Order: sequence, then structure tokens, then C-alpha cells
Amino acid sequence: MPRFTVHIRDEWVAVACRDTSNTIRWLGQEALKRYMKNKPDNGGIGSVRETRFIVRRCQGLGLLDADDTIDDVLEDNDFVELAIEGDTMSSDFIPCEPGVSNILDGDSLTSTDLVNLGRGLYKIKLTPEAERKVVQSRELLDTIVKENKVVYGITTGFGNFARTVIPVSKLKELQENLVRSHSAGLGNPLSPERTRMLLALRINVLAKGYSGISLETLEAMIQAFNASCLSFVPEKGTVGASGDLAPLSHLALGLMGEGKMWSPKSGWADAKYVLEAHGLKPISLKPKEGIALINGTQMITSLGAEAVERAQAIAQQADIIAALTLEVLKGTTKAFDSESHRFCERVQDAYTMRCCPQVHGIANDTIKFVQNIINTEINSATDNPMVFAERGETISGGNFHGEYPAKALDFLAIAVHELASISERRIERLCNPSLSELPAFLVNEGGLNSGFMIAHCTAASLVSENKVLCHPSSVDSLSTSAATEDHVSMGGWAARKALRIVEHVEQVLAIELLAACQGIEFLRPLRTTTPLEKVYDLVRTVVKPWIKDRFMSPDIEAVHRLLLDQKVWNVAKPYIEKYQTEYIPESRPVSPTAFSLDPPASPRKRVRHE
Repeated sequence: MPRFTVHIRDEWVAVACRDTSNTIRWLGQEALKRYMKNKPDNGGIGSVRETRFIVRRCQGLGLLDADDTIDDVLEDNDFVELAIEGDTMSSDFIPCEPGVSNILDGDSLTSTDLVNLGRGLYKIKLTPEAERKVVQSRELLDTIVKENKVVYGITTGFGNFARTVIPVSKLKELQENLVRSHSAGLGNPLSPERTRMLLALRINVLAKGYSGISLETLEAMIQAFNASCLSFVPEKGTVGASGDLAPLSHLALGLMGEGKMWSPKSGWADAKYVLEAHGLKPISLKPKEGIALINGTQMITSLGAEAVERAQAIAQQADIIAALTLEVLKGTTKAFDSESHRFCERVQDAYTMRCCPQVHGIANDTIKFVQNIINTEINSATDNPMVFAERGETISGGNFHGEYPAKALDFLAIAVHELASISERRIERLCNPSLSELPAFLVNEGGLNSGFMIAHCTAASLVSENKVLCHPSSVDSLSTSAATEDHVSMGGWAARKALRIVEHVEQVLAIELLAACQGIEFLRPLRTTTPLEKVYDLVRTVVKPWIKDRFMSPDIEAVHRLLLDQKVWNVAKPYIEKYQTEYIPESRPVSPTAFSLDPPASPRKRVRHE
């Protein structure tokens, strides 16, 4: 029976077709039914028959007429994309505009750049200087091979086989065997976005000219990136020294035309066919190129770059959400040296409100610290041996060790977790009528309705899970490779769990934002400050007030999406900048909740730190 794979809103659904005389409209409607079946709110789609959409082939991107028969325009196992009216076509299917490129030189890439490359916003080009360095480095390697010198990883085996000299006739096979044998990872594949980041980062490191890669091979990697031909890279298997050997081997394996690959045009298929479909050829490894492709910390660092970027985004928005909760709970702002509630009798609040600047502050400082380390690692040569063309020598060292990013990401996990820990306590205060002076669990007719009772439990469960995940992975080490690699960083797990912790923090803060906005409903007609009203209005564009109990998960997911897209930050940012310009002297630190308050009589002082 013919089958077709349909891409809808970043998901793939398979549709079997008994009768290929059916129309493209029928195929689209069947795909929509399958998509909606897996969504608690039907994906926001009403009637399938009334939903307007367009369909196009993934191969060639040609639009399909809804009235054409499947038999006339598609072949068995074809891939198509469906875009619902009002949605945009997936960015994976939109080629970058001519000239829109990120120029890599091996020295100036940032975590922000890397995340944008992962999103497919840019293609890649090398600077002329980077190309020159790569060519010079390769020339030295070719000379070493020609002169039959014994150099680790070039004319010898690897790890415990470092003293085994390999004949020149088998050097190509040596590199291919290395990649194949080291492709031993397990688990789910990295997402296309994360695989793009991994590939882009490896290209950036090779562009430094210290790895001995040939320009031909590096250009082939760039072509694969620009076409979104992405290898199957399992998420598990690295111990973080010698670098991320298993995941980077899987990355290289696909580029060799072996294993599986994914592209927007093909979905998952054999790598050689995916490359062929894009007019690309598998790379043919030259001496030293296998180890040049797989020796480095790019898995740890690319996932770490995403973690630190998302941590920075949620930390900014955590300040705004805390300010909204402070207003709803009628908290005093005297702790911030400003007097919005200047006539209230409350002298001081619980630590979760009063100490918010101190708790959020160290999280922000830690994020900046980690971001600096990640940006350094992004632009570091992490190969072994290193090739120094200007000195005419190769040096075996330890730049592949992932201890730097591993330790930094363990720090990040501990720091950003605290944003959820303190947020969960604020959710408790919002839901507890003895602390909030609001209806129990923020809903009328309590008993008949449970309101935010279990949303708070969800937040508590995520915080508890984070407490376990915060255990530093980098304190562990297991000797590998017959005690040759006898101390490792475990940085791959540090990066993966940091991402999980950041996601949990985002979700907890989404629940707090929902709860705070619901609290405002019980305080009307009173109004909070303009920026916080703007935040409230934003939330209400995706989630309506709670009048009685309803299915809550979609509400949490919708607000989580606002935080992921940084929309909460974007609506408040102009007011924060205006406040800082007009009221806060440049030499003074700013309270994270200061923008929600009246202009202060004097700048806030941090007694312990001044």
C-alpha cells in the first residue's frame, strides 16, 4: 500500500493510501486528522474540513494543487509539507536568501550565533584567511605522510594502539575504521537543530587551521550543512575525553555516506541517498582526517551553548514574573528601596519575594560566567594532535578534554535551578489563601473547582527532579581505553541534564506566570504598572482567565512557548530600559523587580557588596 510522509508544524505523520486516485486535499485532511489525534487541544485546529492549507513537495519545494490526484503528482514514499493558513512554512524548507551567511573564521563565533545556525537562519562560508590556514596545515600533513614520519593519529593507531605504526597504503583505511568503530553511541538522535549546531561548531573549529583537515573535506562539510544534510547522531555515548568521540563519529559517518541521515527533503534515509538527492558526494578521508573530524568537545559545547542561551532568556523573564507575583501578593517594596505600597502596614515579606534580587542576581552572574567559558570553548582548537604549520610540527596535547565546559555546565545547572526553586515557593503563596488573601488555588467555587492545585504539584515535581539532576556529573570519572584515557569529564551528561533543568525552569516559571495573571483577575478593577499590564495582556492572547476548571496542560504549554520565544521579555524590555536610563545611576546595580515600581527616592544599595 502506498505511504506518504507529511510534515505539519515540525512533526512528521505517515499516511497510508489505498486509493491513489484520491486528491491532494484528501491527503492533507488525513494528515491533519492524525496530527490532531496526538494533541490534547487538537493542535488549535477546529474542523478538518473547514481548515485551509497548502501542500508542497519536499523534493524541489513545488506547490501541489489540492484537486490533483495523488497518482498524478506523487510517488510512493514521497515527503510533503502541509502548512495551515496563518502558519508559516517550516524554516527547514526555506532556503537561506542568497548572501545571507555566517562567515566562520574559527575565532569569533558566539553561543548566540551558534544557536541561530542551529535554527537554520544562516548558511556558512569561510573567510579567506581561514581557508589559507587550512591549506597550510594540510600541506604540513601531506609532507609528514610523504616522509614516512611516525606521528600519533596520522601514521599510528589510536589510544592504546598509539605505538602501532600503520603502513602508508593503509592510512585511508585507518581513518575510515576509526570513524566506523567509534560510531558506537546509543539513544535518540539529536534534533535537526542540535545536529546543525554540532556540525557548524565542528566546521568552526576545523577552520582554525590546527587540525590538518583538507580544504576539500571542509568544503564538503559546509555544503552538507548548507543543504541541511544531517547525520544520525545518538545523544548518549560520550565521556567527554578524548572529546566527544562517539557523537562526532556518527556525525562523520553520515558525511562518509554511511549510516542514516536526515534532510527536510528526504526525512530519514540512508546517508548516501540523502547526499545524492542534494547533489553531494560522500567525503573520502585522507590521512589524519578521521581523527580531525571526531576529536573535540563540540557535543558538550553545542548543547551547552543552547543551555546557556535559554538560561539567559528565562533568567531575564524570571525577574518580570517575580515582579508580577509581588504585585499580586501586595508585597512591600521597601526591600528594594522604593515605596510603591508606601501606606501598607507590612514591614517585610517572605524571602521568596524580599530576597528575589539576591537569588536571581547570582543566577544571572553565573550564567554570564558560563557563557564566557562556552564562548571560549566554541573558538578553541580541541584536536589531537595539533598541527602548527607555521612551526612545521605537530604536538600531542590535551585540548580535547571537556573539563572546562563540563564544570561550567554543572555550575549553570545549579544556578539556574534556583530560579525554579524560588518560583515554586511563590506559586505556593499565590495558591494558599492564608498567604495570598485570594481564593484558594485561584478559582471561584473551590471544592467544585480545583483551580491551580495540581499545577502547583507539577511545579513541585519539576523542582524535585531538578534537585537530583543538579548533582554534578563532572565529579565523576571512569578510566577508559585501557587506562590510556584515565580521567574523563563526563561533560556530555553535564550538557544534556543542564538542558533538561533549563526546560524545567521554563515550565515552572510558566506556571507562576499563569498563576500571577489569574491572581490579577481577583484584584480588578485595580491595575498594576504599565509593563506588567502589557505582560498580562500578552498572556491573555493565548490563555483566557479561569472561570471554572478546564484542561490545564495546553495553557501551560502556550505560556511556556511565550517564554521560549522571549515574548514576555520583549514586551517589558522598553520600559525596563527607560527606567534604567531615567532613574538608575550607571554605577548602581538594579533590582530585578525595579521596573515594576514607582521611581525610587534614591538608588537601591546592596549593603553586603558595597
